[in-house]
Amino acid sequence: MELLRNAVRPYAWGSRTTIAELLGRPVPAPHPEAELWMGAHPGDPSHVGDRSLLEIVDADPIGQLGPDCAAQWGNRLPFLLKILAADEALSLQAHPSAEQAKEGYEREEAQGIPRDAKNRNYPDPTAKPELVCALTEFHALAGFRDPHRTVRLLRQLETPGMKAYTDLLAGQPDSNGLRALFTTWITLPQTALDTLLPEMLDACVLHVKEHGEFDQECRTILELGEAHEGDAGVLAALLLNRVALAPGEAIFLPAGNLHTYLHGTAVEILANSDNILRGGLTPKHVDVPELLRVLDFTCADMPVLSGTAVDTGHWRYPTDALEFELSRLEWAPDESHEGLLASCGPQIVICTAGGVVLQAEGKKVELGRGQSAWLAACDPDARVTPVPGARAQVFRATAGG
Repeated sequence: MELLRNAVRPYAWGSRTTIAELLGRPVPAPHPEAELWMGAHPGDPSHVGDRSLLEIVDADPIGQLGPDCAAQWGNRLPFLLKILAADEALSLQAHPSAEQAKEGYEREEAQGIPRDAKNRNYPDPTAKPELVCALTEFHALAGFRDPHRTVRLLRQLETPGMKAYTDLLAGQPDSNGLRALFTTWITLPQTALDTLLPEMLDACVLHVKEHGEFDQECRTILELGEAHEGDAGVLAALLLNRVALAPGEAIFLPAGNLHTYLHGTAVEILANSDNILRGGLTPKHVDVPELLRVLDFTCADMPVLSGTAVDTGHWRYPTDALEFELSRLEWAPDESHEGLLASCGPQIVICTAGGVVLQAEGKKVELGRGQSAWLAACDPDARVTPVPGARAQVFRATAGG
C-alpha cells in the first residue's frame, strides 16, 4: 500500500484549471492539462518513490498482480485509471474488440509500420473498452441514436443539400441505413463538405432560435462546426446520442462505440491500450476503411449507469469488460462508516473529495484530494475511513472478471 506520483498529459482540449486545482497547484496552469494517469502504462507510468509502477510490476508480476491476473494479462496491469478534464471536444473515435486489435496489430507488424507512426492504428494487440464516471456535469456524444429520431432531427434541419441524405436514412431507418449514411458522409470530397456543412449549420442556428426539439443537439453541432470547420466528423456527430451525466453517473463504451467527450470532469477507467480509430474532429490520421471495419452501428439510447449499491456509501459500476472494474465510496461530512478494500488483485485508489485514511495490518496511508495509492495483490485487506469534518469521496480501480 503505497502513495503514487502520477503524470499529467497536456492535450490541447484539456483544462487549465481542473487538474491543477485538484492537485493543489497554482491556477491557471501554464498550458491545458487534459488527463491525470494512474497505472503502469509504458508511455507515462505512475511512480512509487523513485521507481515506476511499470518497473515494480515487471520485477514481481505475481506479487503485484496476483497469479490469475498475471497469467490472464501477460504480466501486465490490465487497466489505466484517469482523471479526465475536457474544456473542448475530443476527437470522434472508436476502439476495437480484442479479436480486431490482435488481427490489426499482426497485420501492421507484418507491413512493417513503426509502432509510433502517425498512420499506425494498432500499436498494441489489445482491446480498449472504457468507462467514464462524471465528477462534474459531463457531456458526451456516444453511440448511434435511434434512426427514427435521427430522421426527425434531419427533417427539421433539412436544406436542399441535406434532403437526399435524410431520404436515405428515412428509406432504411436501421443499423444498415446508419452505416450507409455514415459511410457516405465520412467519404464526401471536401468540395461537397464545403457546401453541405454551412447549409446544415445555418439550419442549426435557425432551430436554436426557434427553441426546437433538438436544441441541445444543434448547439453541440454549432460548437463542433466552429471548432472544426469543414470536418466530416461534424456531420457524423448528427447521428449520435447526446448524453449529459450528473456527478456519479457513468457510461460504458464497449468495442465499436463511436463517441467523443465534449466537456466536463470525470474519472475514466480503460483497458491499458493505445488502439484508437478516429472518425473526425481532429487533424490526426483518420483511416476510414479500418474505422468502418470496427464500428458497431447498433442504434439505441445510450445506457446511463448510476452504480450498484454494495454497502453503505459504496457503489460498483459493473460492465462486461474483463480488464477493469470501477467502484465509488462516499461519506457525508457527518458520516464515519468504514469501507473495505478487499485484497482481490491489483488496486488503485484515488481521493477526489475531502480526505481518507487507508489502514492495513498496522500500516497507514493518508490520501488528500487528488492523491492516489497502489495496493498490490499481495497486500492484505485495507480499511478506508474519512477524515472528519468534510465530504469525502474515493474511486477504486480493480481488474475485472
